[in-house]
Amino acid sequence: MHELTPVPSAVTPSVRSAGEVEYSRRYVRNGWIQFAALCWCFFLEGWNDGTTGPLIPAIQAHYHIGFAVVSLIFVTNCIGFLAGAFANVYLNDKLGFGKVRSIGSVCQIITYAIQSPAPPFPVLACAYAIAGFGISLQNAQANGFVGSLRDNVAAKLCILHGSYGATNPARLFPGVGAFASPLVATHFSHTRHWSFHFLVSIGIALTNTIVLISVFRFKTQDEVMAEAGHGPGEVGAANQSKYKEILGLKALHFMAFFALIYVGVEVTLGGWIVTYIIQRRHGGASSGYISSGFFGGLTLGRITLIWLNRKIGERRVIFIYAALAIGLEITIWLVPNLYENAIAVSFIGLLMGPMYPILVDHATKILPRWLLTGSVGWIAGFGQAGSAVLPFVTGILAARYGIGSLQPFMVAMMAAMICFWAVVPKDQRRVD
Repeated sequence: MHELTPVPSAVTPSVRSAGEVEYSRRYVRNGWIQFAALCWCFFLEGWNDGTTGPLIPAIQAHYHIGFAVVSLIFVTNCIGFLAGAFANVYLNDKLGFGKVRSIGSVCQIITYAIQSPAPPFPVLACAYAIAGFGISLQNAQANGFVGSLRDNVAAKLCILHGSYGATNPARLFPGVGAFASPLVATHFSHTRHWSFHFLVSIGIALTNTIVLISVFRFKTQDEVMAEAGHGPGEVGAANQSKYKEILGLKALHFMAFFALIYVGVEVTLGGWIVTYIIQRRHGGASSGYISSGFFGGLTLGRITLIWLNRKIGERRVIFIYAALAIGLEITIWLVPNLYENAIAVSFIGLLMGPMYPILVDHATKILPRWLLTGSVGWIAGFGQAGSAVLPFVTGILAARYGIGSLQPFMVAMMAAMICFWAVVPKDQRRVD
């Protein structure tokens, strides 16, 4: 596809030809349409992650299973995420950006179609692997694409990940996503046909597939970026296997382990907190809404704390957020008050919200440009595995020691997260 050359910024609007102005407007319009489509994709991801927690009690009751067995859904989810992270590099080179994104979205439709009739538990658990594979592909592609943009990358990453809980990505205003899903899932968890929640998920996944196909039309990343007036997203030549180059980046692995713990804490706390509140704080049928408070705080933090991230410094501010989150987590552990715990959970979400976008933005600054999509894909896929590993470990601990073990485990994981961030390089020369 012929690449359109962006209009030089030195040319003022008054001296541009009508054709140049039209091209400039088209670039801006196409760029925002593409970005909105990616935000809608993250909305679906947030919806998917916010579903599990409120439905765990219903799944346990329906299949007559305990904490350890129900945690297997996180194991299969983990397998899917890791498979997607490995496959992303190969599929991106062979099929291109648009096709890979569409494949990931279709995987989610298949998942929800399997889950909606409440099949036997082994089938339900296996469906989570398909969802993990699809989400991993879409997450990697979206982060790599936005990370390759020319302007305002940090702010756009915050908005993109804010769409994990946003209601209207076209307006980029935070409100629902992972915040809305627990509200709907909590309603269905009290009905006989609890699995019909996944019918709603199918509808959202269908719109996501339609949007992705309509906007990106199975094109490569460079072709899509050219439509918005950007140069190639990944340039440079590799002398060895991309897998070998990517896995040889030391800084990449530190960021991947930070992502694994961060995402694991996020999903574990947003999911298991419902069971914790019901059993330890004697919460009622509306306890599932506390999960919405957590994800609502997560969304709000990603949007409203952008200015604070810049003022303090994006690297330093993560240490501050994490320390405050640990303090709040300790209050949930030690203060037996339902309302205090609910408020503390929401503020933990607020503080954790900006961390992941900051991580991805930092990766775009220190990793080689031509390996960016694959590298960010590995960070995202490996990190998403945390959304399976840590909740599974929580289930095992709960089966043995009770759900009260959730809070000390979360404090320990947050402390480990700080340790991994401390060894991530501050700066590293990118060879472009």
